Amino acid sequence: MLQESKYDDFATDYADENEFSMLNAYYERPATLELAGDVAGRRILDIGCGAGPLAEQLILRGATVSGFDTSHAMVDLARQRLGDDADLQVATLGEKLPYSDSSFDDAIASLVFHYLPDWSFALEEVRRVLKPGGRLIMSVNHPILYPFNHRGKDYFQLTQYTDDVTFNGKPAQLTYWHRPLHEIMTALISAGFAIERVWEPPYVKAAPAGVIPEALRDRDAFLSFLFFSLHTSKVDTNTP
Repeated sequence: MLQESKYDDFATDYADENEFSMLNAYYERPATLELAGDVAGRRILDIGCGAGPLAEQLILRGATVSGFDTSHAMVDLARQRLGDDADLQVATLGEKLPYSDSSFDDAIASLVFHYLPDWSFALEEVRRVLKPGGRLIMSVNHPILYPFNHRGKDYFQLTQYTDDVTFNGKPAQLTYWHRPLHEIMTALISAGFAIERVWEPPYVKAAPAGVIPEALRDRDAFLSFLFFSLHTSKVDTNTP
């Protein structure tokens, strides 16, 4: 039986942690925004929007943002942040998305694809809602971390695993799917995406004292997530 990460159970604690944590506020989110670049005037789909911190930053940069999350509680928190008129929906990546074809200039999937055992239909749907030439910016757990953190496990096998984590000082569990790098690349290319950039970014060294562990202060970067900037063909090959 497949396990799932149940964000409704710890939505507020996760959102509080995400706001200021090293991994989110000073590593993943800045790297995603750097990959997105100048988004003024662009229409962006925030996939797995959570409580809306990324959507908020994109809107401040001039983008028009729609977002969805599988967690009702997360969408409620995002609406509190972004306002009652925000285009937010409860939907699930890997199922039919509630958007028309060619609706978005960009889609951003921040730390969400690693919850899926199969990326095929999810990527097909993302490609469908993107305009020809549209971009997909995504981050996932770095595949090297699974065998590093779970000694003796096979890097080359698609594997479901659960980690014990702490959000806002409270225990929780997150369940992921590990896939080796070659399977990630194959899935992206098979879905019709061209790879512009694969990135293992630095963290923001200007983070407040106490946020970055002292063991990392003398390092420029560390491995936690893997980032991709992708684009679709400028000619929609799905159109007859």
